[in-house]
Formats: sequence, structure tokens, C-alpha cells
Amino acid sequence: MELIKNLTNVKGITCWGAHTGIKSMRRDLAIICSKVPASAAGVFTQNQVLAEPVKLTKKHIADGKAQALVVNAGNANAATGAQGMEGAEAMARALADELDISKELVMVASTGLIGEPFPTKDIVNGIRENVKKLTNKSIAGSFAANAILTTDTFAKEGFVEFVADDREINMGGIAKGSGMIHPNMATMLAFIFTDIAIEPELLQETVKEAVDKSFNMITVDGDTSTNDMVLVMANGMAENDILKTRNDSDYQVFKENIEKMMLHLAQQVVSDGEGASKFIEYEIVNAPGEDYARKMIREISDSTLVKTAMFGRDPNWGRIISAAGNAGLPYDYEKSDLFLGSEGKLVHVLKAGVPVEYDRNFMKKLLRESHLKVKLDLHSGKASAKGWGTDLTTDYVLFNSVYTT
Repeated sequence: MELIKNLTNVKGITCWGAHTGIKSMRRDLAIICSKVPASAAGVFTQNQVLAEPVKLTKKHIADGKAQALVVNAGNANAATGAQGMEGAEAMARALADELDISKELVMVASTGLIGEPFPTKDIVNGIRENVKKLTNKSIAGSFAANAILTTDTFAKEGFVEFVADDREINMGGIAKGSGMIHPNMATMLAFIFTDIAIEPELLQETVKEAVDKSFNMITVDGDTSTNDMVLVMANGMAENDILKTRNDSDYQVFKENIEKMMLHLAQQVVSDGEGASKFIEYEIVNAPGEDYARKMIREISDSTLVKTAMFGRDPNWGRIISAAGNAGLPYDYEKSDLFLGSEGKLVHVLKAGVPVEYDRNFMKKLLRESHLKVKLDLHSGKASAKGWGTDLTTDYVLFNSVYTT
């Protein structure tokens, strides 16, 4: 049986996922390394409470270079003060020592409970014990993907391959996220590795744009984590002519594939939303501008009233229009057409601001489906955007009411 391709199919990438005891009965430490230094780019949380690994990784990635990543689960290392920063630095130093590389080439990430003392000794010991297990065997990619999870119910992985400069390019990614999901980057982590050669500055620009179309367009509960981070490393081992500008002939295919990868991982995060029973796609068309459309989608998709209506299979479309009007944007709802239902089965419920008669029993039947769609046509321009979210269920409330107890 052919194994599904993952991180380990990217040239020069080895990894491992291990259990160090921070989490009971689950892997809680991931190590991913490139054979050679790579161009690196990152986007980080806009939350003003920054986790210590976010502070350190932002510092290390400033020169656009990285070679290794270490991630622990079970402790966010956020709001931990000097002890937490010492722990993050110890993680980077331990991995650098074992790999015989500069500490500044090591990126660090953490996920888990906020405000708990950081178990530096256990994690550092885990790093030193598991570096020797780094491998490019497929199972190691799965181990790494599982080792970064917290409340997730499944590992989020992706792989794409394409051709640039007549060379086969590989790109693998992993992500974690289930609750505390409302990325504003600009608790969710995503790490993507590719063997394409690209200048760091161009990579950073591309990553930021791709994040805006994917991770920044998802929501589960409206809370931006202290630890949100998307990192991309491109080690150049495919040996293509290095991409330097957007005018390079192969840049567009790279851009399309990294967007494809991020969208795939982002949608997996939404589909695993804590307590969620619905995966909801929001689309706005004929808007004045793309940024306008994105902002309006985030307002609608994060509305508690919209989420609860979707959970209750209640076709209360007035909540959607109200949320759109709350986005702080100029909005003439009397031009709007609104459609509600599921993919391929959309029902017209508002036409030019006027309610449309529809079969409510049929609508309630549609809203029982697990994948729903909301489409809003503004008739005010030519731009469009999409976003993804969940409903808000009693299971979510119960789960998060006893999260630490």
C-alpha cells in the first residue's frame, strides 16, 4: 500500500514526534529539520499578549533564514515571564547544540495552557533524546503532525507537488487548531516546508498574502490566541533557479500552490472546531474591494447570533444582514441579494433588500447538513472573498467551561 506523502517527501527534511510526558498518553514534542539553511518567513499573532516562543521566533526569523523547528504541546509558554523566555531559549539552544548549527537558525513554537510554569527540563531532555531519531521515513511526518495537537481530534496534514524550472517541487505542511481560533496574523499553528529556492523577501511577501486569504479568513470562536504562528521554510534543494521577483516565470505556480496548501490546512482547522456540528462557507461577491469583502465576512462569520442560528437550523437571515451592517463599512443592504443553504442547494432569501418567499421546511432540511453556505451579493463592485467558520454549540460551551479543571 502506497503511503500518503507528507513533510518527509520534501528534499532535505527530516523530522520526529515524541512523547516527553508533558501530555499524558500523547506525543507532545515535534522536531523538524532541514539539511541546509532555508529561506524562512513567518506571520504571527496580533494579540498583545505574546507567548515567549513567539517573541523568540520573531527575533530569530528577522534575517529570513532558518534551519530547524521545535514545537511542544501541553504548555503554551505564555504569560510565563522570565522563566518562560529562559525555557524557549533553552529549547532553541538544545536543538542547535545537537544539530551543530547556530541557535538563531532554530524556530520555537508552543501550544497548550496559558500561564502554567514552563517544564523546561523535561522538554530539553526530550529534545536531546529524540534528535537522534530524526528521519525522512513517512511515519515520522505523521508523528510530527500528531505531536503538535492539543484539543484537536485529528492531525492536520497536507502535501502538494508541482514543477518549476523543470524541477519537481515538493511542499508539505502540518497545522494544529480546534479552539481559540480567530487568527489575526498577520491557539493556531501551521508549519510548511518546501524544497523550492526563493529569496526570503519574496517568500515573506507571498506568505503574508496567502495567510490573508486562508488562515486569516477562518474562525471558530472569535478568540485570537497568544501563540498564533505560521512559518514557511524553503531550503532550495530542488535546485531550481532561485525565485527573486514576481515576474519570474515560475513564481505564479509557486504562489498558487502555497495558497492551495494554506487553504487546505485552514479548512481542516475549521472542520475540527471544538464542539462544532457545522462547517460554514461564507462568500461575498460584487463588493467594492477584496479587503472590504474580507472584513465583512469576518464580522458575519464571527457573529454569535449567526453561529447559534446555524446550530439551531434556524433560517434567521436577518442576523446575517445585521452582522454585515456591523462591520464598520459603508453598506447599502437595499442592493443586497442573500442566499442560504448548502453547496449546490442555495435558496434566495433576500433580493435587492426585499424578503423572498421560500419553503421554510425545505430550508430547515438543508440546514441539517454538516456543510452549509452563506452567499451575499452586494451589487456594489467586482471584488469577492471567501471565509470559513463553524456554528456555536452547547458542546463548545460545556467543553470550555471546564478547560483547566
